[in-house]
Amino acid sequence: MDKLTIVIPAYNEEANIKKVIEDWHPVVAGLGPESRLLLLNDGSKDATYQVACALRGQFPQLEVIDKQNSGHGPTCLYGYKHAIETGADYVFQTDSDGQTSPDEFEAFWQCRKECNFIIGVRGNRQDGLSRKLVTTVLKMVLFVSFGAYVRDANTPFRLMNAKALAVYLQQIPEDFFLANALLSAATVKRKDSVKWIPITFKPRQGGENSINLRRIFRIGIKSLTEFKHFIQTKHNFLIGTDMNVNIKQ
Repeated sequence: MDKLTIVIPAYNEEANIKKVIEDWHPVVAGLGPESRLLLLNDGSKDATYQVACALRGQFPQLEVIDKQNSGHGPTCLYGYKHAIETGADYVFQTDSDGQTSPDEFEAFWQCRKECNFIIGVRGNRQDGLSRKLVTTVLKMVLFVSFGAYVRDANTPFRLMNAKALAVYLQQIPEDFFLANALLSAATVKRKDSVKWIPITFKPRQGGENSINLRRIFRIGIKSLTEFKHFIQTKHNFLIGTDMNVNIKQ
């Protein structure tokens, strides 16, 4: 039986975390006792960690890790590596703000043998203009940097073959800011097996949106710098001359 680990990074999500755990735990429970729901508290300043820990008795396949704040990208990478080290066959990532629906996971799971990476595409987004602007800016940055068209680079709804993911993780610095976007762009650039599936994307269910125009600008500049450095140092990897990722089962 395939073992799944769902990776959920969380920062100051006290208002959402209980509902998110309640919604997503049945997914891993339905796949067998070895699958895990991994909640990574990224140095929250509110009671996110305490609320999550209090739910471990109710949800036996919930694992909660408290870590120093490092941002969304590095926290995802931390979770991916932990999932692989603890024996996951597949790794799924979603966020802790309640904007994604576990009802849409099954379609991804049914395709897991077809592709190494299955990534959601947000269509009718309901999370505000600023978030849509971030996605548009990021898509342009990736096209300029990699010469690759990525349909939705940073979607927090992605199922990944653990063996294939491990190959990419060897190349990505552990502190990389937009780790999911880099993963998406690298798979497209290397012509890896990727499937894109439309998903719904709800409004944030609680808490505050931290995105504003000033931060969008900073994200764009930082992303260009990091992507440029990655391309320069990992050129052979991106053109597929140093490692084979053709792992589909």
